[in-house]
Amino acid sequence: MAGKVFFSVSMSLDGFIAPESPEELMGRLWMELQQWVFPQRFFRENLKLGGGGEEGRDNDIVRETFERTGASVMGKHMFDAGEQMWPEEAPFHTPVFVVTHEKRDPWERPGGTTFHFVNDGIESALGQAREAAGDRDVRIAGGGATILEYVNAGLVEEFSIALSPVLFGSGIRLFEGVDAGRVALEQIRAEPSPKVTHLTYAVRER
Repeated sequence: MAGKVFFSVSMSLDGFIAPESPEELMGRLWMELQQWVFPQRFFRENLKLGGGGEEGRDNDIVRETFERTGASVMGKHMFDAGEQMWPEEAPFHTPVFVVTHEKRDPWERPGGTTFHFVNDGIESALGQAREAAGDRDVRIAGGGATILEYVNAGLVEEFSIALSPVLFGSGIRLFEGVDAGRVALEQIRAEPSPKVTHLTYAVRER
């Protein structure tokens, strides 16, 4: 049986998931947005940041998200930013399908991540990701515009938001331009931790 299509992101209380400029990634506000995930043991191990780290429900959720994902889809802007920031052993360890207008051969990285570049649309990228994932789930990794494109196309079945206690004021809004008339949500989970509140929703058609 095919898995679900989902996304999971950290979001500020005022609805932003990233700064407007790629140069601001790793800046103060973005670090505050992600402050719940960096200390987690699984996250640190996966990015080869050294031993130790926190364990608990936040760590479990990071691990569960990784383990359910059989393939990922991302936009070209996210790939371009990540190509500069990810370690040589990129943290996905599965096939990743990059939605782009460019033609490029697959890029294989150590540790099981291979980036495939898809230039014939989001549905083609998702179809290839589903096939690669088998019975595991496909994660729409980002960025915000790519997530929104999949939501508006009715292709996302579930999503999780880690709601961080930080205000951005400006940046990239997760749901800017969402086709709200066709999307209904059913809350599956609301789970607070000392650093963040985890919210999970099933997506239904209206």
